[in-house]
Amino acid sequence: MSSVALAASSTIGLHAPCPKISCGSARSSASLTRLSLPAKPFLSRGSISARHANPLFSTWWQNRALSGSSLVRRRGSEKSLQREFVKVQASAAAATPAAKAPEPWQGAALKPLAASIATGVILWLVPAPAGVAKNAWQLLAIFLATIVGIITQPLPLGAVALMGLGAAVLTKTLTFAAAFSAFGDQIPWLIALAFFFARGFIKTGLGNRVAYQFVSLFGSSSLGLGYSLVFSEALLAPAIPSVSARAGGIFLPLVKSLCVACGSNVGDGTEERLGSWLMLTCFQTSVVSSAMFLTAMAANPLSVNLAAGAIGQTIGWTDWALAALVPGLVSLIVVPFLLYVIYPPTVKSSPDAPLLAREKLKNMGPMSKNETIMAFTLLVTVGLWIFGGMIKVDAVTAAILGLSVLLCTGVVTWKECLAESVAWDTLTWFAALIAMAGYLNKYGLIAWFSQNVVKVVGGLGLSWQLSFGILVMLYFYSHYFFASGAAHIGAMFTAFLSVASALGTPPLFAAMVLAFLSNLMGGLTHYGIGSAPVFYGANYVPLGKWWGYGFLISVVNICIWLGIGGVWWKALGLW
Repeated sequence: MSSVALAASSTIGLHAPCPKISCGSARSSASLTRLSLPAKPFLSRGSISARHANPLFSTWWQNRALSGSSLVRRRGSEKSLQREFVKVQASAAAATPAAKAPEPWQGAALKPLAASIATGVILWLVPAPAGVAKNAWQLLAIFLATIVGIITQPLPLGAVALMGLGAAVLTKTLTFAAAFSAFGDQIPWLIALAFFFARGFIKTGLGNRVAYQFVSLFGSSSLGLGYSLVFSEALLAPAIPSVSARAGGIFLPLVKSLCVACGSNVGDGTEERLGSWLMLTCFQTSVVSSAMFLTAMAANPLSVNLAAGAIGQTIGWTDWALAALVPGLVSLIVVPFLLYVIYPPTVKSSPDAPLLAREKLKNMGPMSKNETIMAFTLLVTVGLWIFGGMIKVDAVTAAILGLSVLLCTGVVTWKECLAESVAWDTLTWFAALIAMAGYLNKYGLIAWFSQNVVKVVGGLGLSWQLSFGILVMLYFYSHYFFASGAAHIGAMFTAFLSVASALGTPPLFAAMVLAFLSNLMGGLTHYGIGSAPVFYGANYVPLGKWWGYGFLISVVNICIWLGIGGVWWKALGLW
């Protein structure tokens, strides 16, 4: 019997001595002897020494050998033995914990971060030009580095802007109070409040109700739906002197609801079904409607006041509206259609949409209590935006009052407001840019830039038309360095108007053109005017496309306002 065990041990390839196995009969001995034969499927794969090298197999075989009497009694074949080992091997593999995959990198995108930092460092090391203070040049380096970071996005926008402020404070370019001074500015808070209103507008279902109403009337085509929103916003423009309140507080929630109602959502690949085109269209036309009326944008009266001081002529409400009427209407017609061609929605025609919208309205039934509260609060807030100037209630105060009503009635909860991450992110990066741009002006960099432009253009000896054209381009596209129309007007309007007049441009004509363009230039970026962060923050349009189409539409608007508008102004006798 020991010889049988030894034969089995040597055949399978175990070098350790096999434990004693007591066999009850010669039949059992024969059965065990069969195990000593070379097993074709079991032992022929790889060398015997390779089998022995497998610690799992060795351990398993020794354990089976210890219970050899039961093994002999089973009279199993080599195939059954092989299957048993495979099962043991599979269960052991399952019990062995899988190696953890390396966690994905959660930090900044390194290449965009390096590009942003390199921009700031290079400009920082360049000596400041004559006439520019050192702290102004250093702040310009930090500002441009922040802008590059906002474009390339190594981190979310709020984080990039906060790092920019941190760099300004760390290098003593700005004090902490100066760096964070814009967090007390009205515009960033009005933008954040607009997001909270949008939350209530959608949560209560009022947004869907109004959206379905629009779709039932104009929804047979995406273009018709877009034009209905564009001209509705333009009709409200003369009554609401804040583009942030008008476009952000009233129309953004409606546009969001329309996008959702038409199956165009953020994050699921349906953005371009309708939302991308509609968001960009409503934003780009909001700057046009702001340019059409003296009371359509908060900074427009500032242009009028500065013009009166520089040229001694007053621009009345009617004068403004009449001069802007023709180019404004042309822009409102051309811009949506142009975007419809170059950045079209994937769903252009939906003949069944109006019928479906009516069915949805029928299924919604009468307005709920929360819808009624939301509608009432919105009407009161809009009323204060329109008539608040008479009772000394500004736009932000009106918005806070409206939000307080929503919070007290439970229509919107504070927890939901805290969950509006886009609102807080927008508040952070927009306030940061306002602070840096404002101190570029306070440190004298903008004044230095204006004076040098004036000297260069004035020394070219060109006709007033060409000189004014150059001034207009410089005034318009320098808005990339501003996060506020009011800041740009305050910094550069008087200087450019004075030079244009000195070069022979009719003063009233120059003042009105610069005032109109002070609104239109807001469409260049996602931070250039109060309505920009709101619509961009909806996340339907990528940043690259936002800037690209912003530049293209700016060229179109300049051609319309200086071309068709120029002919119209000639007819009015402005030049």
